[in-house]
Amino acid sequence: MEWGMANRLAQLIQPDGHALFLPIDHGYFQGPTRKLEEPGKTIKPLLPYADALFVTRGVLRSSVAPDNSKPVILRVSGGTSVVGKDLANEGITTSMEEAIRLNASAVGISVFVGSDYEKESLLNLAKLVDDGERYGIPVMAVTAVGKELEKRDARYLALACRIAAELGARVVKTYWCEDFEKVTGGCPVPVVMAGGPQVDTELEIFEFVHDGMQKGSIGVNLGRNIWQNEFPAAMIKAIRAIVHGNAAPEEAQALYDGEKKSEAKKQ
Repeated sequence: MEWGMANRLAQLIQPDGHALFLPIDHGYFQGPTRKLEEPGKTIKPLLPYADALFVTRGVLRSSVAPDNSKPVILRVSGGTSVVGKDLANEGITTSMEEAIRLNASAVGISVFVGSDYEKESLLNLAKLVDDGERYGIPVMAVTAVGKELEKRDARYLALACRIAAELGARVVKTYWCEDFEKVTGGCPVPVVMAGGPQVDTELEIFEFVHDGMQKGSIGVNLGRNIWQNEFPAAMIKAIRAIVHGNAAPEEAQALYDGEKKSEAKKQ
């Protein structure tokens, strides 16, 4: 691996082999998402506990201070919205030269395996990997499922992750699911969890994050589960304890409960 590529990956994946990425790119297709209306305000208390920020160039320029020391994963795919015909019909929206200009440590792109636009999204990934390898910038493939949430099972996600790895993605972001070891076991590059099923409690989030870590994930790329929580700083600290401290779900819950009391006093 070239030094530049290895160095950028080392910025993202910490010495313990794990990573906590904080995505705030949701607005590229959802608009002003709840609790992310003011991205700069949302991330301010969270950045100290994140290993990298997943963000679009527009929000990076407008809402992230240039003296931010956290690595940036630049979202470079888009072109569709929640009110459009098909979320899967994405293209590459940002050039690799722009990623270099913005000092990105990696770029991220969605792929929609099994959709009407499967071929286009996978070829977008392949082209991006060509450009990334040329300049030493890793590509993170996001196994998106659009509005078809029933696709979040091990068989489908294992297929999508393996294809992304085969096309050259250096990291794959995918959903947690039952039998998650079948997803990570068939993917020869690092896997991070984008989220899991709809849950009602923080403990259930801690449980699927812990399960995924035990079954081969190197970390998480969690957004709404963190910044839409009533106590987001407490939430990211608890998740970080699982990712980097191997905390059990019950330990993460205890940490969350303690931290939210101090956070509540500040609100």
